[in-house]
Amino acid sequence: MDKKALVVFSGGQDSTTCLFWAKQQFDEVKAIGFDYGQRHRSELEAARNIAELADVPYKLIEVDIFRKITHNALTSSDMEVEEQKPDNRPPNTLVEGRNMIFLTYAAIYAKSLGIRSLVTGVGQADYSGYPDCRNEFIRSLNQTLNLSMDYEYTIHTPLMWKSKRDIWELSDQLGVLDLVRTQTVTCYNGIPGDGCGHCPSCQLRRKGLESYLANK
Repeated sequence: MDKKALVVFSGGQDSTTCLFWAKQQFDEVKAIGFDYGQRHRSELEAARNIAELADVPYKLIEVDIFRKITHNALTSSDMEVEEQKPDNRPPNTLVEGRNMIFLTYAAIYAKSLGIRSLVTGVGQADYSGYPDCRNEFIRSLNQTLNLSMDYEYTIHTPLMWKSKRDIWELSDQLGVLDLVRTQTVTCYNGIPGDGCGHCPSCQLRRKGLESYLANK
């Protein structure tokens, strides 16, 4: 395995778990985050703080495009976050093309550093209706990046087939369950730790934690 990795890092539960997974798997780890106009700035602060605690160099990139060309609850202050996932369409927290753009930017930065391994916290088991979290998409994008930059990347997705319960278990195995629980920002309303408790992200996170702790 390549000795260096770049983690796409948001300061949330999944990417934080991936950050510490990468530290265990690679000799040298760097992180990249994105200020994409998200309505809650708390996740950017959480990412900086966690990267510093992990002793991982962290680069923040501004991506000022989503609010200009798409409409969703994470970048539009006039849209409320849906508390129930709709059956007939993706949730209104879907930021179209976000993972494709983030991974493309990450790949460009990684190549400049001589890094071939990219790590992202997407997952298909509890993917909440986001099409750009699917394994099929990641494998396709991996091939596209390799061709577009004539560079052999490997996109690592350690959470791809893990439920939220499994992700809590992994963070515990990595020795960072308490850090993930108290310092990450996963809540769609921007509240750190256990969050607001009622948005879809908080509900999924809480159910996974309760399941893991009940059977630990």
